[in-house]
Amino acid sequence: MALKLLYITKDPAVARIAQAAGVDRIWADMEYIGKAERQGGMDTVQSCHTIEDVRSVRAAVTTSQLLVRVNPIHKATADYCSSEQEINDVIDAGADVIMLPFFKTVKEVRTFLDIVDGRIPTQLLLETPEAVEVVDEILKLPGVDEIHIGLNDLSLGYGMKFMFQLLADGTVDMLCGKFRAAGLPYGFGGIAAPGQGIVPAERVIAEHYRLGSTCAILARSFCNTSIITDLKEIERVFQTGVKAIRDFEEKCADGEIDFDANRAEVCEIVQHICGATATKEKV
Repeated sequence: MALKLLYITKDPAVARIAQAAGVDRIWADMEYIGKAERQGGMDTVQSCHTIEDVRSVRAAVTTSQLLVRVNPIHKATADYCSSEQEINDVIDAGADVIMLPFFKTVKEVRTFLDIVDGRIPTQLLLETPEAVEVVDEILKLPGVDEIHIGLNDLSLGYGMKFMFQLLADGTVDMLCGKFRAAGLPYGFGGIAAPGQGIVPAERVIAEHYRLGSTCAILARSFCNTSIITDLKEIERVFQTGVKAIRDFEEKCADGEIDFDANRAEVCEIVQHICGATATKEKV
């Protein structure tokens, strides 16, 4: 079964291109509360999409699904509306799936699920050490449809040097095992285009297959539209990049990739980047 591929954009033209290339979910990203503070100084994507962006992308997306990430659970202030209002607005704007990021407690997840109330499928973005500690309780909550591991923020939470340390040290294996036992679809992190990435995309895709993952985010480096602005070039990048991913997935599905050897290579790359302690297994 091919990975569901996700791509973040608020540009309807880019959304249509990604959809035509075979991207399964177009991702509108409304999360901004607290994000700049915890990722300050890092070269990360901070999209700050609006409900108007959600509506614009909704109008452009016809065959792919529209995923919307809202803010962490919060109360209304002078600067932003409450979580309840935000979630209701997103559902009214036509989201197919709604994502809760950066939660730390069972209560936050329960609040999110209560507000959504089964109106659309939910996806949790697990990206805090606190959430890892209570993940067993979270997985028992009715109304959780999917879960994704946010490698970047979770690695920051553990004070790590590099987000793929979580693949090397057994954390992702442990969490995927729990998700699998709970019967939930799951994914983790993002991937570049094949042939690219500090950890090459092929190595990460093979890890998705080894771990039974069902979805992967196309990283900003897959097609950085702040650098590539010509729509024809964007279309070329998506068409060739998605095809290359699907071609490599076929090799994974057909048993042509040695997953154990691939994992060893991933650990070696991480160790080279971070030092010998990076691949020490968690206990």
